[in-house]
Amino acid sequence: MPLREETIDATTDDGEMVVVVKQPDGEPAGGGAWPTVAIFIDAPGLRPATHEFMARLAEHGYRVVTPDLHHRNGRLLHFEPKDFAEDPSRREIVRGWIGSMTDDQIQHDFQCALRTVGVADDAKVGVIGFCLGARAVYRAMERHPDRVACGAGWHPSFLADDEPDSPHLTAGGLDRPLYLGIGEADEVQSIAMHQRFLDAVADLPHVDVTTFPGADHGYTWPGYPSYDENAAETSWSKTLAMLESALRT
Repeated sequence: MPLREETIDATTDDGEMVVVVKQPDGEPAGGGAWPTVAIFIDAPGLRPATHEFMARLAEHGYRVVTPDLHHRNGRLLHFEPKDFAEDPSRREIVRGWIGSMTDDQIQHDFQCALRTVGVADDAKVGVIGFCLGARAVYRAMERHPDRVACGAGWHPSFLADDEPDSPHLTAGGLDRPLYLGIGEADEVQSIAMHQRFLDAVADLPHVDVTTFPGADHGYTWPGYPSYDENAAETSWSKTLAMLESALRT
């Protein structure tokens, strides 16, 4: 399917932010706009692997919107695995990017991106996040119940902490579909670190938590050392089915 890509500068409270959009070229058969899915990036930034994921999703008939959440530190900052291999100290730079982001900033950026792209205020959207982006998925579902119809978090991070607003404290009230894919070999953000969140959603039939033996953190990305085909493809199938049900029916 031919795709159309745009790179748009959005205005936020903290300056300009790049928003990348990929969608099928042309309109849906019935007219109007393609269903929208927003992507929350992981720590290494909006990089070629992110573009590839977006394109694959857009080919299924979605308008895929990805804000550059690192914009407060620079424009389209990102690192590849080879960059960390060449200089391990770059991981500290990434930790700095993560540490400079707040839930409020990320949700502000999310709303700015949708507004800039022209997503109608009453249009339902889906959200997908990787690593720290999975926390943003939950926050978007929590804060925008009338807009965010479903969410997926792949190899999530920071779903539970000791703060008074930790996601796990409100997760039991979630009333829309959520998919979480977690590698059982993930030591960056282990299952044990998420357990309070997992316990909170354990009895919710619309929450699917799938764990993958042998899969590590970052299992999504083909060509990366952590890529796990079974975990990635299973997460694709489950996420696409959820999006189809939530956004097209």
